[in-house]
Amino acid sequence: MSGLFQNRYVRAILLSGLFLQIGIWVRNFAILLYVMDHTGGDPLAISMISVAEYAPIFLFSFLAGTFVDRWRPKRTMVWCDLISAISVIAVLLTFIYGTWKAVFFVTLISAILSQFSQPAGMKLFKLHVPAEQLQAGMSMYQTLFAIFMVLGPILGTFVFQSFGMVMSMVVTSLAFMLSALVLFFLPADPVEEKAKQPSTLWADMASGMRYVRENRVLTLIGLCFLASGLAIGLVQPLSIFLVTERLGLPKESLQWLLMLQGIGMIAGGGLTMSFAKTVAPQKLLIIGMLGNAIALAVAGLSTHLWLTLAAQLFSGLLLPCIQIGINTLLLKHTESAFIGRVNGILIPMYTGSMVVTMSVAGMAKEHFSLVSIFVLASLLFIVGTLFIMPLTRMQEGKQGERKEQIG
Repeated sequence: MSGLFQNRYVRAILLSGLFLQIGIWVRNFAILLYVMDHTGGDPLAISMISVAEYAPIFLFSFLAGTFVDRWRPKRTMVWCDLISAISVIAVLLTFIYGTWKAVFFVTLISAILSQFSQPAGMKLFKLHVPAEQLQAGMSMYQTLFAIFMVLGPILGTFVFQSFGMVMSMVVTSLAFMLSALVLFFLPADPVEEKAKQPSTLWADMASGMRYVRENRVLTLIGLCFLASGLAIGLVQPLSIFLVTERLGLPKESLQWLLMLQGIGMIAGGGLTMSFAKTVAPQKLLIIGMLGNAIALAVAGLSTHLWLTLAAQLFSGLLLPCIQIGINTLLLKHTESAFIGRVNGILIPMYTGSMVVTMSVAGMAKEHFSLVSIFVLASLLFIVGTLFIMPLTRMQEGKQGERKEQIG
């Protein structure tokens, strides 16, 4: 692990991620609480925040990934962070001197830019982190996200309630600028040798789709994404009913279930780091998928608080296995020249399937019992696991590492 910290790219990406998480959570909760205050909790206005956050994934992810494969990753990340910081200040000025509805554009602009920044970060990982350290590096990165799932809401709420909307946006902008500054001091991106006849944007997009289709590992991961997204979208909007219907507790008690899951994710990330070198990523993914299938079924069936809490903790402990396993497989089996496009194809598959079942979850609740819905989600996780099973017979892959210079 000490060798991993000696890599300046790992240190820079983790520190940049820390600043970005601070900015994102302060921004998200400031906007959420501000919109709730100004609309009296209008469901339509609040739902528009989610639209601003998720719509860019469908509209820009693949296109952004194609551009990322053409651009230098460090430069892309620095510019995305700087533009995000500037856009926050610009929108804030519009909000102060114009209409409060401008705050929606803060989320929208940052969400668009994240479609460029996130795959660029993965490309930087691929190019500068040795293959044997990729899984440990991903474990550390995902643990950072897990920590902020617990601390982020507390931080965001504290900043907004203590200092107000204007200062929350200033903190957000400053955090993005600090992230850009950290990345700026990395060595310049190597200049890639240009092809004699540059390909067109459409040709690059077509080659990305063909690359995923012809890569068996990526195709199976995509199918796993579909099944997982369908499962998560089905139960996420209905989690509140576990508290009110199955446990007979007030709706505010949901926060304790979510907090316990977040604590489990922090612990799970740390545990995964400890054996990252000894367990293949496809096995990590299978452990996480099957574990969460069990946790969903238990949570849906349980009428005892202690059992539901245990299921939430168990789910949190194993969620990092899914995230780390998938990210490691993607990096190991994708050439650096295709990382942006692969990310741009697979991530919308997960998000799209999740949104589909989210949109019908309410109607499903009217016609089926909560238990049957959670059991169905559990079965979808098992289906996703079946897609990954063939990868356990695969030799620890060199497919994405061919002709790559890593480290």
